[in-house]
Amino acid sequence: MTDLSGHHALVTGGGSGVGAAIAAALAEAGATVTICGRREAPLRDITKNNSNIHGITADVTDPSAMQRALDQAGSEHGAPSIVVANAGAAISQSFDRTTSDDFAAMLDLNLGGVFHTWQAGLASMKQAGWGRLIAIASTAGLKGYPYVAGYCAAKHGVIGLTRALSLELAKTGITVNAICPGFTDTPMLESALDKIVEKTGSSHEEAVAALKANNPQRRFIQPAEVANSVLWLCGEECRSVTGQAIAIAGGEV
Repeated sequence: MTDLSGHHALVTGGGSGVGAAIAAALAEAGATVTICGRREAPLRDITKNNSNIHGITADVTDPSAMQRALDQAGSEHGAPSIVVANAGAAISQSFDRTTSDDFAAMLDLNLGGVFHTWQAGLASMKQAGWGRLIAIASTAGLKGYPYVAGYCAAKHGVIGLTRALSLELAKTGITVNAICPGFTDTPMLESALDKIVEKTGSSHEEAVAALKANNPQRRFIQPAEVANSVLWLCGEECRSVTGQAIAIAGGEV
């Protein structure tokens, strides 16, 4: 098992789903973990059960807020050497019904949020000569899906950002990678299923089957699978793994 004792990790969107699973896995591996999110209550629910996890409210679309969050986390627990940009969301609608504001919101959250989070965490990593910048992207960064054009565009942007930044930092001891899960068993997926049922009139079971059909294994990815991939990338044995978009998708891509 990867030993992260002495490391401080920051995880955005850490109050539920994949982010909460990543935070728990990093803490179990010995890291001190700070989770960020816009709402205090979900963060509090996570931190009250684990003394190695601490919460800070922050909005990843606000660069000043993210810098303040990184500064506060650093002053309390030491500069983060692992930064996981996990926060994200999808708006599902046809392209011709997507407004410019909808499109901008998808880019701002899903791509801009990664940019702000990584930029806030990078300076201290450069000083230390070691770091892990990880984005939780999506298979939507590797292929297209209907009715989520803005989300796909943003996640494709995350892959481009990952590849470019990894080359800038190749000689610094800092690796930069994106993990690309397929449909993952989270509250965000449940919300998507509810919308499918509402818009199509299909049953919940039919909606589940339709989404599982994207995965050749006919299953949803579990948050722990994504968390384990983060742990793997944090290990010293992965120091040469950088600039990668790693699909966790049952062979979908």
